[in-house]
Amino acid sequence: MDRDLVETVSLRWLRRLVIAAFLVVTVFPFYYMLVLSVRPIERLLLDPGSLVVGFGELTVATYAEVLKATDDGGQGFLTFIRNSGVVAVAATVLTLVVAIPGAYAVARLRFFGRRQVDFLFLAVYLFPSIVIAIPLFVVFSLAELRGSLFGLVLVYISQTLPVSVYMLRNYFETIPVSLEESAAIDGAGRLGIIRRVSLPLAMPSIMAVALYDFMIAWNEFLFALLFLVDKPDRWTVSLGLSLLADGVEVPKTVLMAGSVVLTLPIVILFFASERLLTEGLTSGAEKG
Repeated sequence: MDRDLVETVSLRWLRRLVIAAFLVVTVFPFYYMLVLSVRPIERLLLDPGSLVVGFGELTVATYAEVLKATDDGGQGFLTFIRNSGVVAVAATVLTLVVAIPGAYAVARLRFFGRRQVDFLFLAVYLFPSIVIAIPLFVVFSLAELRGSLFGLVLVYISQTLPVSVYMLRNYFETIPVSLEESAAIDGAGRLGIIRRVSLPLAMPSIMAVALYDFMIAWNEFLFALLFLVDKPDRWTVSLGLSLLADGVEVPKTVLMAGSVVLTLPIVILFFASERLLTEGLTSGAEKG
């Protein structure tokens, strides 16, 4: 065997080992969380390290308790899921409504300060969330938006809009200007060019940005706690999960069931849009 063949085979197996290691590190926590959520608490206390659940041990009572309304003795996660869904979808849609024309304008139009726009957008993330939390709390309290889901949506838009514009702008710049010029020659206006040419070509990137915005709004905890702490009927899933984690009398199996309920929608969305997400994240990486 020559040296090149040995190196090729070694690198091939090393790559497989690295991928397997990353897969185990990524999948194992979710698998163990899922195992704990379907085991009775009595069996868990007897054998907490078991990674395999017998068919006779499987139970969905933990999920029933998590999803059942608080008036019926449950944890009320159906209400939390509804609130999180409304907030995440609204924040995602409104962010895209503003980010798409904003990103297109930065990519195509010429105006004073255009080169500094990227820095201004990304400068938002130079400051930790806690720095702007208090000013937002004061402003929203004066505007009587504290405790409302609409106010929380506005906060999430302010958090996701800058990076959304930045990501979409990079993709719009990769679209050949000649395509838009051809549409303009055919009589299309600026809005027609955006709707018929730019948006269809940018759809993978738009889907990637939408998934990113949805994940941020679905998982966010700090601002939800700050604005909704005194309105339990408007809590999101992340707040409900923190309630389970702080509860001394809540079994850990119920806590794991709540964690699965929080994580599962994001996992389903990710795998359902994996191809579009991959195309969107890599789009705009190169020009030309």
